[in-house]
Amino acid sequence: MYICIFSHMEDFFYYFTLIGVGFVVGFINTLAGGGSLLTLPVLIFLGLPPVIANGTNRIVILTQALVGTAGYKSKGISSYPFSLYLGISASVGALIGAKIAVDIKGETFNRILAIILVVVGLLTIVKNKNTVQVIEERVTGKYLYLSIIAFFFIGIYGGFINAGIGFVIIIFLNGFNRISLIKTNATKVALIAVYTSLALALFAYNGKVDWIVGLWMSLGTAIGAWWSSRWSVKKGDRVIRIMMLIMVIAISIKLWFFD
Repeated sequence: MYICIFSHMEDFFYYFTLIGVGFVVGFINTLAGGGSLLTLPVLIFLGLPPVIANGTNRIVILTQALVGTAGYKSKGISSYPFSLYLGISASVGALIGAKIAVDIKGETFNRILAIILVVVGLLTIVKNKNTVQVIEERVTGKYLYLSIIAFFFIGIYGGFINAGIGFVIIIFLNGFNRISLIKTNATKVALIAVYTSLALALFAYNGKVDWIVGLWMSLGTAIGAWWSSRWSVKKGDRVIRIMMLIMVIAISIKLWFFD
């Protein structure tokens, strides 16, 4: 049994803080990824046990994914039905990953999270040097089937922690499927919306979600995701590359100098 500091607190300053953090996360997650590297530590700092913070974070992820998808679609950017195929495959994996996360000990979760953040950060730094820009898409035939298999395993990771998964998805879709960065982001948020909905349901079923904290943070996330999805379409691929670089630098600083 845990006690969240928001359970008996009426001070709206703290709710405003949740909204503010949510806005930043919605913005950076929709443009590049890595927002969970901010929300997970914040939620744990606010008093939520690691597993419950992980489950609560899925409300934020789902909100920004749904709003981001709507934002891209309003600008005519979509990869349907490709994103749906990958989303279904990732959903199967996400249920497996979420089940593991629900049963894992908090201390073990923290150690795994620390290792994963380092690996994802290094992988992103290496890939950013060779980002594909002008290319012909590979989303049918063997490329589709291989992508479906790959996203099953990506889904396992997404269901387990999800932190930094945006980078992994961008690297795969842009490098393997040769989808432009703008369309890659539209695909990313769409399939994340699909598999996160199932992962959230599993966490909720096991009582690992703080709905009050999650919904307040999601309010800010919705605003950030909508704004960044439409803004990035106007600015083009360049702004996404810049945001990815900024996030990599920020994550590296956090990993090396802060707990």
